[in-house]
Amino acid sequence: MNQQPKFRFYATLLDAFFEYINSDVIWQKYWGWSENPPHTPEEFHKLQFQELINKINRVPFDSEAADKGTAFNEIVDCLIEGRSSETVKLIKVYEGGKIECSDFKPKKADIVVELIAIYNNRYFYFPMTLCREFADYFKGALTQQRVEAILPTALGEVLVYGLIDELMPTSIHDIKTTRSYTFGKFKNHFQHLVYPYALMKNGSDIRTFEYNIVEFNKNGYPADTYTEIYMFSPERDIPILINHCEAFILFLEENRTLITDRKIFGIEDGRGSDTNKA
Repeated sequence: MNQQPKFRFYATLLDAFFEYINSDVIWQKYWGWSENPPHTPEEFHKLQFQELINKINRVPFDSEAADKGTAFNEIVDCLIEGRSSETVKLIKVYEGGKIECSDFKPKKADIVVELIAIYNNRYFYFPMTLCREFADYFKGALTQQRVEAILPTALGEVLVYGLIDELMPTSIHDIKTTRSYTFGKFKNHFQHLVYPYALMKNGSDIRTFEYNIVEFNKNGYPADTYTEIYMFSPERDIPILINHCEAFILFLEENRTLITDRKIFGIEDGRGSDTNKA
């Protein structure tokens, strides 16, 4: 019988820990120039600490930005797979402003120009050209593929895992939506380390990783698209992943009394979703 790993970390939880330990750098980036910042570096550090603890404990949170990303990703997956959605209500807007509803029966010649996505009682608007651009780029991809692998560390074995948005034969893709983009925004994220590592350990040596990014303007419409490409290097990246996981383990042990979701310690207690990629 295989022994359970001592810890279970999903990729975006490692991102949250990175943001916590670099809270001073983040504060300086966004508010270092301000004469009246919303909080001091010390207050921001405490906020980041609590956000990390809440994420570890899987405390439910409401985020319009996260919902928008979920809705767009689901649209792309529906187009790739030629299916309807069970999680997002989609309304087609046709050329001329006609909306698909009970009293409008579209004809073959009618052209869809926009999709209205309703998710968590929120309405999001996506141009059909953007949706098709992404779906065409990922034609034939495997969508929402869970990957996992054991990562040995000096402090115990860690199961690292997550969901790949789009898996192509020679590349791994994660779709990002953001209100503001600067080049290299995702360079310190851990999906481009965890996912290739997990695939490699399961016999698939795919080292090209892309973040495929949509930037939305202040009115909520797409302003531009970007791609960040990373090449996974086992010799360079596995030690980085191990060091980060070991630092996270030390944090967890120091704050064990605050952690209520025991799944992170490799203990199955039936609470929380094990495919969280938030």
